[in-house]
Amino acid sequence: MRHQEEMILRRHCMKIALTIAGSDTGGGAGIQADLKTMTLNGVYAMSAVTALTAQNTTGVTAIMDVTPGFLGQELDAVFTDIFPDAVKIGMVSSARLIAVIAEKLKAYRARHIVLDPVMVATSGAKLLQDEAIVTLKAELLPLAEVITPNIPEAQILAEMPIETPAAMEHAAAKIGEHYGCAVLVKGGHRVNDANDLLWQEGRLRWLNGRRIDTANAHGTGCTLSSAIAANLAKGFALAESSARAKAYLVGALADGLDLGQGFGPMNHAFDIKAAYREEAPAE
Repeated sequence: MRHQEEMILRRHCMKIALTIAGSDTGGGAGIQADLKTMTLNGVYAMSAVTALTAQNTTGVTAIMDVTPGFLGQELDAVFTDIFPDAVKIGMVSSARLIAVIAEKLKAYRARHIVLDPVMVATSGAKLLQDEAIVTLKAELLPLAEVITPNIPEAQILAEMPIETPAAMEHAAAKIGEHYGCAVLVKGGHRVNDANDLLWQEGRLRWLNGRRIDTANAHGTGCTLSSAIAANLAKGFALAESSARAKAYLVGALADGLDLGQGFGPMNHAFDIKAAYREEAPAE
């Protein structure tokens, strides 16, 4: 009886996170990475899918967006039944879908919104059309508790080049003050080693890290933002949530998973320690 009572209490106390993003058939990024990350970071994970993709480690071959009406129904279904403690938003490809997300988040008064403003790849390739970027800036960024741009995205939002750590600091402050949210600028090889910068309410905090020498780092942005959302859902402050998320990301990269013929995924489940993970003995 005591065990049952403890299980019921544990179930009732479990925190909940929602990811709003696209599907990745390869499992390394998007909804799949988000759900794994949130689960491994100790929260119950839910999803609202914005698009289906056909992709693997070598590239994307097809994309099919959901309709704005269907996305709205997904979000209604989630918020009217299992209200999330935090929300992560990933890539949303059209202005109409962005507008639906903003409308629903405001209507339901969603909390702890983490926005990964997926506009430009680290390589510099543009991922969103200008109309969608304008809507993203106007509708979603002001709702976020924190946004997590990479260097190319931060350059767009701050409207300035970023080539030094000092420029990162200037850009983060400029973005945060303009949109009224915290900003975690992800560093990377273009500016420094593996150090990220958090700007929050006028304060700067560097999150130093070690670069993992691997070609299998698909989905790092999705993973980091989802881990931040999970930790915010559990009640950690933003700075601690960001530090914990970065530590989790480093662990997933360092595990050394090597799948596929191209830019492979990391091991989101590197820290699982349970009997259900055991493989069958070799015959």
